[in-house]
Amino acid sequence: MSILNVKQGLEAVPGKLAARSFLPFARKPAGIHPQTVLCPFGGFNSKRNFVKNEMKKCAPTVAVIGGGPAGLMAAEMLIQGGVNVVLYDAMPSVGRKFLLAGKGGLNITHSEPREPFLSRYGARRAQIEPLLDAFGPDALREWVHALGVETFVGSSGRVFPREMKAAPLLRAWLHRLRGAGVAIHVRHHWQGWDQAGRLRLAGPEGEIAVAADAVVLALGGGSWARLGSDGAWVPLLEAQGIGVAPLRPANCGFDVGWSEHFSTRFAGQPLKSVALDFVDSTGKRVQRRGEFVVTASGVEGSLIYALSSGMRDEIAANGVATKHLDLMPDKSLERVTEALSRPRGADSMANHLRRKLGLEGVKVGLLRELVAKADFADPVLLAAAIKALPLRLVAPRPLDEAISSAGGVVFEALDVGLMLKTLPGIFCAGEMLDWEAPTGGYLLTACFASGRAAGLGALAWLENQAATPAG
Repeated sequence: MSILNVKQGLEAVPGKLAARSFLPFARKPAGIHPQTVLCPFGGFNSKRNFVKNEMKKCAPTVAVIGGGPAGLMAAEMLIQGGVNVVLYDAMPSVGRKFLLAGKGGLNITHSEPREPFLSRYGARRAQIEPLLDAFGPDALREWVHALGVETFVGSSGRVFPREMKAAPLLRAWLHRLRGAGVAIHVRHHWQGWDQAGRLRLAGPEGEIAVAADAVVLALGGGSWARLGSDGAWVPLLEAQGIGVAPLRPANCGFDVGWSEHFSTRFAGQPLKSVALDFVDSTGKRVQRRGEFVVTASGVEGSLIYALSSGMRDEIAANGVATKHLDLMPDKSLERVTEALSRPRGADSMANHLRRKLGLEGVKVGLLRELVAKADFADPVLLAAAIKALPLRLVAPRPLDEAISSAGGVVFEALDVGLMLKTLPGIFCAGEMLDWEAPTGGYLLTACFASGRAAGLGALAWLENQAATPAG
């Protein structure tokens, strides 16, 4: 096993942070003769840079584990603060989930006013709010512009890059980070800590041990394991006594249990211009409009995702969640009833619904699936079903299929700088924290903001360590 060791006991460097004894858990134990001992400017195999860095006295080094938006933002704050930064990611390249999020148009943030924006974070609003006060939607857009990527506000209020794609933004960002001195090592899987407190990383050439002055963990949640967010870090932190709320699917689809006939005929069909009734956080019943898609087993899509946290929790508590779907939100119950009450003559029921109300396709199929056959003969009962069709959700889709995850490291285990209270020098950021938000730019905004906060928190902690007399 190779050991990447950060030099301890260094003198203060003018204009930079002073480095003294920052290793969070323990110093390098006596008797270990590392195969590789480097300050990380030159990577693993650069003796020339090692000598150069020895001569100039290395600043503290921070290891960032995870190359998503939160980890990359933490790395940017750290390198700007004058420390050395080495970033490790398990995947063959960084930002893979970020790139996937931008496949259909990268929704960076949202332009809505502050109050409704903050309300999207639900039970964790109090913890997310200070992060967004320091780096919110407007600051994020300015940061994107500084990378040479223009943005625009769509008709829904969502903010996108002018080119809609994530790749140009990520390329520009990585170019800036590498130019500033951030060392990035891919295909390195974090395995926890060894007995000496060093980071264990499984890389292409075997396991290495990394001793860093501080660590930022930005390991993602539990969704899309093939892109690196597999939740494998949970038992590693739990073994250290860190509180971790169970990872659960967020922004997910749900199973309904369609008949084989309906599933075969309508899976993949969108339900547009519909609305779902739900009860908001104040106990008020409100209606949200949008669209979603029928799947082979249930439903998914933007309208479902927006309400998924409440529906998931309702299923967990009661075994089922029933929401009422309005298939014609632009028409009142009275107008629908009046239209259906007109004589249909020789028209079939399908033609009657199409001619009188414009209902056809998957919407009629859904009525056939969920409404008793006898109710089609009663205009009052059929109109009531069209305006409030009971949609019975029986289970959320598996975590790995979800867009994001709820749960993670609880904020009660962290200080205001996002450092673990019981593991000084170890910081957490991004989706591995215990919060959730709907799609619409809210997820990315909080990931960027928490990564920034963790990076600045690590800088402040290192500075405090340097200013504290040795005990």
